[in-house]
Amino acid sequence: MTQFNRQISRDARSALWGLLGAISLTVAILAVIAVLTIIFGARFGLWAPIEGFALYRTHYSWIAYVTAGAALAAFTVHIVRKERKGLALSSIALAIGAALLTPIAWATLDPPVRAPPIHDISTDTQTPPAFLVLDDTRAGAQNSLVYSGEKTAALQAEAYPDIAPIVTDLSASDAYQRALNIADEMGWTVAAQQDENFRFEATARTPVFYFADDVVVVVMPLLDGSRIDIRSVSRVGRSDQGVNAARIRAFSEAFSGS
Repeated sequence: MTQFNRQISRDARSALWGLLGAISLTVAILAVIAVLTIIFGARFGLWAPIEGFALYRTHYSWIAYVTAGAALAAFTVHIVRKERKGLALSSIALAIGAALLTPIAWATLDPPVRAPPIHDISTDTQTPPAFLVLDDTRAGAQNSLVYSGEKTAALQAEAYPDIAPIVTDLSASDAYQRALNIADEMGWTVAAQQDENFRFEATARTPVFYFADDVVVVVMPLLDGSRIDIRSVSRVGRSDQGVNAARIRAFSEAFSGS
């Protein structure tokens, strides 16, 4: 009876070892679901964007390390035991773990350039376009729409010297319509239009974490064309990590067709 029980015990342990590949793959799949939920949860109303960002900063690293570690352990066991099915499953889990570790490794080997502590970018820092409809009561806003002045302008000039007004030979009305079309193509939600003054205000959302940034676009008639000024302001955060400048660049490139 004792020998029989020992045989059952050995068989149970062997079966458990054989399941490591499946277990590690399950852990990897759950990790991917967790990361995607953290990144895109705000889009579905699970939490505010800043909360999703905080969850990512707090939990992403250990999720990646646990996933990769579990997969590596299972992979090693199945190599030693020469179990093809378990090896295949743990190989997939290991690939997922490696993918999750890639952002951490990349940030370590090539640290990102630190963005300046500003979140308000304008093509005109001397007379920045003002928000006339959107105000400090907008949902989730922690930052003011009042331009903070010379310090912000100086930091922007140093960090993003290429940010400048768009000057075109299009008439003001044509430039304004083109600006509206580009805003629509970029997925902005227009909150207010003043067609007679060639200006509109909109809200843009980041694809990751779904942060809201507010944008005002103003078209000014010139003798031989028009000038377009854009200002983009983050609702939360001291630094925007370059997102607003990148948005203005993308808009300018779309407008010029480059």
